Amino acid sequence: MQFFSRRKKLIGNSQTEQLYGHCLQFYGQPPIENISLSEFETFAVERLKLLKTVENLGVSYVRTSEQYTKKLDAEFSNLNFPYKIEADDRKPQTGPSEFEKRRKDHISHFILRLAYCQTEDLRRWFIQQEIDLFRYRFKHLHPKNQSEFLHRNNLHYHTISVEEKNNLMDKLINSRFAVSGTTVDYQDFYKVPFQDALDLVRTRKVYLKGGYVYIPHQDIVTIVLNDFRTRLSKALALTARSLPAVQSDERLQPLLNHLSHAYVGQDYSIQKSIGKISLEQIDPLSAKSYPLCMRQLHRGLRDSHHLRHGGRMQYGLFLKGIGLTLDQALQFWRSEFVKGKVDADKFDKAYAYSIRHMFGKEGKRTDYTPYSCMKVILSNPPSQGDQHGCPFRHSDPELLKQKLQSYKVSPSGISQILELVKGMHYQLACQKYFELTHSIEDSGFSLNHPNQYFMESQKLLGGPGAGVKVEVKREDNPATKPPNPSPHQTPGPGNLPQEVEAEITEDLDSFFQDA
Repeated sequence: MQFFSRRKKLIGNSQTEQLYGHCLQFYGQPPIENISLSEFETFAVERLKLLKTVENLGVSYVRTSEQYTKKLDAEFSNLNFPYKIEADDRKPQTGPSEFEKRRKDHISHFILRLAYCQTEDLRRWFIQQEIDLFRYRFKHLHPKNQSEFLHRNNLHYHTISVEEKNNLMDKLINSRFAVSGTTVDYQDFYKVPFQDALDLVRTRKVYLKGGYVYIPHQDIVTIVLNDFRTRLSKALALTARSLPAVQSDERLQPLLNHLSHAYVGQDYSIQKSIGKISLEQIDPLSAKSYPLCMRQLHRGLRDSHHLRHGGRMQYGLFLKGIGLTLDQALQFWRSEFVKGKVDADKFDKAYAYSIRHMFGKEGKRTDYTPYSCMKVILSNPPSQGDQHGCPFRHSDPELLKQKLQSYKVSPSGISQILELVKGMHYQLACQKYFELTHSIEDSGFSLNHPNQYFMESQKLLGGPGAGVKVEVKREDNPATKPPNPSPHQTPGPGNLPQEVEAEITEDLDSFFQDA
């Protein structure tokens, strides 16, 4: 299917009408048109931003609250996704047309399916965010448009007659809180097999009789969501089976591999305050402004005078991001390692190269970016003896509790953090840690990066990092470049340590940054 100059029109032909005739869909039919790699990337990253916003707001606010609605509406508007029928299509367009928004919604969903079908954890996360997104969009439709959606998707739920409604009036009124005779009169009730509405039966929100439940129109979203969840779960399983064929395409394979842990925020590799952090400030800064992952790494380095490669990469790039120069970094790591079992000569031969490599002074001269929260959480999990990773994701809950207690976090605060960890909201747990350790009620930002944590802390404390300005960097589209050399090929000197070679595949990290 090709779209030419008529793309701005909402209805172009019968196939287009079937796909984009409504602002909401079940994503049952995959897109079959040709799109550029640039558009592929843009659609994927912007939908990922939307889903991460849905996740953060869903934990931070009540879904029916004004703050939740206001912030999510703003995100829909900023990213140009559809969520309700436009009041008047005859008004002059000031941005993308409704057709373009629906097309973007459709294509971007299928792109993320490819990226998030690979593991059970990724599938579970994707389904939950898409369900929450669908719920919000459906509930904000006018009842007429909700009915139209049901009809378009062949969801023919039986509406009870007025006579039957009157006969069951008392039962329907008593079936749930805040329902009156007037409420029953003005809305339709659907007669649905009880197994299709187990959530409503479990919470005693519907009248049950003879194996059927009577659902008011306002609660039909529960049935629709169950249907959507089933369809999406099956679709992801089918997508996972066909993934090898997609991954054989060298243009898409690197994009899909990185989308599942892509960072879509600011790039903290370029700082205007390079050198403003002195080595003497690192210890006090680690106690006041480090996120828990970096505080753990710093403490481990000070205690054992050594970090394994994963820890050196995670902590070293963080230090680079907060303003350490290359000379400062070499001095910092050398002074700490020589306190242990490494002498200065061995450090210069075995470790100095990897530090210069981080700063883009060796090998391919790549300017590596500090690790985002998603990269820390999803890539290179720590093994026994390692200090890197995310404490909220990779630590045993009891050990995490002890660590938080040692940092003087209140018992109630620890309970809140552990509850977020239990729900697998690791970044929100870190954000709660930020609020508790800085004695504030609401941090006012969505935490996505350890260096973001540091900068926000310094803004509050007025420290040396408070004036750090972050520039956004975006490298050329790597999907249009020749394939990267094998990580087993040595890009630098012949004596390049083997463990450094594993880090040569970082080029795509900067690909998923805001422009």
